Amino acid sequence: MRIANLLTSIALAGFIATGVATAATTAATTTAPAATTAAPGKKSAASAMTPEKTAISKQCSALADAKKLHGKAREKFRADCKKNGGKAT
Repeated sequence: MRIANLLTSIALAGFIATGVATAATTAATTTAPAATTAAPGKKSAASAMTPEKTAISKQCSALADAKKLHGKAREKFRADCKKNGGKAT
């Protein structure tokens, strides 16, 4: 039992030390501000979903749920539904 506790403690300390070393290396190598690191022409996830788009997405999900669609059929249905502004085809 003591050996198991010792090995667990060593593994935990190793994980913590690796995380700290990685964080220190990452912070030291980052020179550009976070706002300029995004690829040009791409919007952030928060700004891409307007309340109108969110409502359309929820409506399409509710319609897919009502039809009991799953997997690729659900993905295709939702994509078509969102293109039509939240109305099923």
